[in-house]
Amino acid sequence: MSAIHPTRTGQVLSATALILALLGAGCASNQPAPEPAPQPTPAPAPRATVAAPAPQPAPEPVRVRETAPERYVVQRGDTLWDIATTFLRDAWYWPEIWYVNPQIPNPHLIYPGDVITLFYIDGQPRLMVDGGPRVRPTHRLSPQVRAEELPPALDVPIQSLHQFLVRPRVVTEEELDQAAYILASQDDRLVFGANDRIYVRGLDDGQQGTRYSIFRKGGALNDPGTGELLGFEAIPVGDAEMLREGDPATMLITRSDREALKGDRLLPLDNSDQDFVFTPHAPPAHVDGRVISLFDAISQIARYQVAVINLGERNGIEQGHVLATYQSGRVVTDNIANERGESVTLPDERIGLMMVFRTFEKVSYALVMESTRPIQEGYSLRHP
Repeated sequence: MSAIHPTRTGQVLSATALILALLGAGCASNQPAPEPAPQPTPAPAPRATVAAPAPQPAPEPVRVRETAPERYVVQRGDTLWDIATTFLRDAWYWPEIWYVNPQIPNPHLIYPGDVITLFYIDGQPRLMVDGGPRVRPTHRLSPQVRAEELPPALDVPIQSLHQFLVRPRVVTEEELDQAAYILASQDDRLVFGANDRIYVRGLDDGQQGTRYSIFRKGGALNDPGTGELLGFEAIPVGDAEMLREGDPATMLITRSDREALKGDRLLPLDNSDQDFVFTPHAPPAHVDGRVISLFDAISQIARYQVAVINLGERNGIEQGHVLATYQSGRVVTDNIANERGESVTLPDERIGLMMVFRTFEKVSYALVMESTRPIQEGYSLRHP
């Protein structure tokens, strides 16, 4: 590979310039060559400015309780929320410190008998199943196979959610108005319950054995800030199964949450998959919502009762998100600073936590996990 020598290159350029100058002089009829016009100095190109990236907020540290044990044996009846609050001050940080066990088929589930150990890696807390039936070594004394079912996995208290897990719906007014409806029952009564035979009109495509959910039209769900109509709450009444097609069709009420009435609507049973294990975790950072309805309550709810909130899938809300509930500050009159009285809004006060367990596009259902005061409509929801 040949090298380039700057001095030689400069000599070649000087000789070439000399030859061109001589040729130019011979073709100009001995006239002095005009001086070259001065070339304007090009303006320097403007520097491209690159916007500095927006600073990202530093993640909040996971705070371990001072009373957190080093090891904890999971007991029957424990919930994931209970265990998380045993170790952590903020239960929704559980996914960030859970250290999965590769030798366990599904390390995300916790069972009674598991031994959970708290340890640290590079100064960061970690929790892991470190003992119990699933990780304890077995000694096979003779060739044999023994099968044993695991107890139910831990989650939030399913008994509190049972009637809400698959039945609440948010529908449009047209969906309910166009749905099939109860016309009458086999006996001339005003209310009907489980094992009652009823007659339904409007089931054009039903078949024998098809199951339906019975609903009653609830109130309108409106966004308190924008006034947007988010939908209508369909209050669950029960389930029914078609016995005979026709107009009216004959159906049997198979399950009853409350009394069924003439005019109650029927919708196809919701067979969408529902995750029965809810892992508490933090919602989006700038979430801001409100309680817009109380499920099966008149004016107040407390722990293990359900609220409807004006946040849904379009807001990034998903099952397991934990939201802090704030009591809206009252407006009081200050008669001391001003004789005529001055209206002052008191600050909002945090009074509890909710966990989302069912989501729709514009709204969600949330279970009250903790509360120090009753929760009412209009209370605000924020990142915990």
